[in-house]
Amino acid sequence: MKSFTNANARDIRHAVTLVREARAAGRTAAIAGGGSDVLGMMKDRLITPDVLVSLRSVKGLDQVKAESGGVTIGGLITLDALSRHPLIRREYRVLAEAAADVATPQIRNVATLAGNLCQRPWCWYYRNGFKCFKNGGDTCYSFAGENQFHAIFGGGPSYIVHPSDTAPALVALGATFRIVGPAGERLVPAAEFFTLPRVNAAHENVLKDDEALASVTLPRSSAAMRSTYHKIMDREAWTHAVVSAAVVLDVEVRGQGAPGLDNAVIRRASIVLGGVAPIPWRVPAAEAVLVGKNITPQLAAQAAEAAVAGARPLAKNAYKVPMTQAMVRRTIEALA
Repeated sequence: MKSFTNANARDIRHAVTLVREARAAGRTAAIAGGGSDVLGMMKDRLITPDVLVSLRSVKGLDQVKAESGGVTIGGLITLDALSRHPLIRREYRVLAEAAADVATPQIRNVATLAGNLCQRPWCWYYRNGFKCFKNGGDTCYSFAGENQFHAIFGGGPSYIVHPSDTAPALVALGATFRIVGPAGERLVPAAEFFTLPRVNAAHENVLKDDEALASVTLPRSSAAMRSTYHKIMDREAWTHAVVSAAVVLDVEVRGQGAPGLDNAVIRRASIVLGGVAPIPWRVPAAEAVLVGKNITPQLAAQAAEAAVAGARPLAKNAYKVPMTQAMVRRTIEALA
């Protein structure tokens, strides 16, 4: 690992100021929260900052705060704390489950929500130093190479998949991200935060080099909302989703008795896939199949079929299409 200077930020604004000052002095800089991804990339020399701006000294950005318009979650909350928080578990189950599915307990104890959302791709070509689009080059080696775990939606010119588990959940929940930079703050809907390679093949989100993700705001939940997150991996732990699905349904119970297959009518639906695209991949066609209807196995199967319409697998990842279809069907049925 290249030698570097550590700088402890007092708050997020101070952090972006430290980055700006370093670059003005002709030095490179990177921001680290928990550091589980950034430090690994530094060890592998994928990034070689002269200054590492640490957010661990920042106070108050690891809290969950209920507000009149919803819930605000600090970007520095650890994934373990997020997965265990009573309010998140009770009212935003899909996010708690997604956070609990990340990597291993040891990593969840230090990795932060902002870090999970902003982590770089885990494509083996990028992580092994190939000069691909993500590493300063002009080629995606996976397109004609080892692409078993790459994108079946939204690919080109890069075919990475976004590695975050919490990202699909937050897009499905309609979250808003608060970004802090030298020019001040800006709010970006979660669905607009992540960017496709055709927009900028070198980046996965709209963050500028001197900006940081400070917090996430969730809209107010309701008793009608049901949500869950399911994930398929190629091994039991320490890996990312081969396919995942975050499903949020607004369900109206008509008639008497507890909600069941015959009286739970879906008023609104949000289905977002992970592990299949360079961004969290929302499937509006599948959502449209559900709205206004009772939850039944047949309806879940129809929505699942719509979810994979338009998939364009590469040479070695066509198995993801039926796997995604089955995942969506099972996840919808789980909410019945």
